[in-house]
Amino acid sequence: MTTYLDSPHTTADGTALAASPDTEAQILDLYRAHLSKGRATVAELFGSHMEVASEGAWLWTSDGERFLNCGGYGVFIMGAKHPVVMDAVRRQLETHPVATRILLEPTVARAAEALTSVVPGGLNRVHFGLGGAEAVETGLKLARANGRRRLVSMRAGYHGKSLGALSVTAKEVYQKPFRPLLPDVAHVPFGDVAALEAELAAHPGEVCVIVEPVQGEGGVILPPHGYLREVERLVRKYRGFLILDEVQSGMGRLGEWWGADLYGITPDVLLAGKALGGGVAPVSAALANRETFSPFDKDPYVHTATFSGSPLLMAAVRGAVDAIKQDELVSRALRLGGRLLPAVEGVVRNTIPDLVKEVRGQGLLIGVELVEAGLAGELLIELFNHGVVANHSMNGSSVVRFTPPAILTEQQEDLLLTALDRACRDLVRHSARMPEGGR
Repeated sequence: MTTYLDSPHTTADGTALAASPDTEAQILDLYRAHLSKGRATVAELFGSHMEVASEGAWLWTSDGERFLNCGGYGVFIMGAKHPVVMDAVRRQLETHPVATRILLEPTVARAAEALTSVVPGGLNRVHFGLGGAEAVETGLKLARANGRRRLVSMRAGYHGKSLGALSVTAKEVYQKPFRPLLPDVAHVPFGDVAALEAELAAHPGEVCVIVEPVQGEGGVILPPHGYLREVERLVRKYRGFLILDEVQSGMGRLGEWWGADLYGITPDVLLAGKALGGGVAPVSAALANRETFSPFDKDPYVHTATFSGSPLLMAAVRGAVDAIKQDELVSRALRLGGRLLPAVEGVVRNTIPDLVKEVRGQGLLIGVELVEAGLAGELLIELFNHGVVANHSMNGSSVVRFTPPAILTEQQEDLLLTALDRACRDLVRHSARMPEGGR
């Protein structure tokens, strides 16, 4: 098992962490001048800290504070700067980081071999991208190229914010400024088999269904028992097309390599991302079988991107797959999640019983649903004040989401639970002092 140092001053190889010459005020001014002012406002809620270094489960800020990183939206299943990934990326950086896209290039071929070795059988063709939304666009284009022009997605599902991906992300606040989006899109409730069948039956042979095995941004919503198998059965019955969006849930996050493995299904297209780059590089992928992928085979330029399969990114993919295998992170995620889920529930039920609605999760994707969205935001800030980074859920705003790395030590587990206990107690005290309607 890989080990990491806890010092904020040096990395595992002994390299000193340089202090940032920038001040928080300077960086905030630059955000406001050149980036999103809203993002700057969010940063101010967390004290305008600047993250400047990371390793393993730790994150350091410019003022030397250390935080346990249980956020990152699912990117850090192997922690930050895993040595196997870093070694692979460093070697590639020194030799050939970006390819011409004209000649054969070995790293993309080896990355495809590595990734297809750990996905459900038959999904042996890959298109690599950068972000998850790009993988979604690839899946939607494959569906269209295979004759399915109607789209069905699930309410509270999240698939990204590019125009095609946004069309299947059923969230009014994200869609409204950019309409009209893609035509012929329907959204049905997650878990509602009858509603899905009605859409498929109304347009046999025309429908592409896109679904997440667990709705992460929806607030860690788990599928009802047997639901995903029934989704696959209905898609096959009505000659549809199935995309399984595993951008967040894949690469061991659920305690299996993929939600497809956990729930026993094989989609037409499986989407990967976030952890695929090993917490080092931005990489995504759409995987399909040879028949589904065949429209892309007919013309090598029908679906391309300049940095698709870039050697530096492909080195990260190979490193990520190798790291997960070598450190047995899939089984570790299952065991660690099996301990953390009841422990997290025990803490919140003991400290804020009247403020929490439900605790749910699978593997290392854990959600705590509060009775209102404002409380979730407050709990995130209280967790940060006690040294833990977690996330909100974009389509489930009352849910605080924990996506810790599978490399957590027992001491780090204890730190997380202690911080959660203290954050919940502070939440009660602060909520009691707030005026009615103040949240």
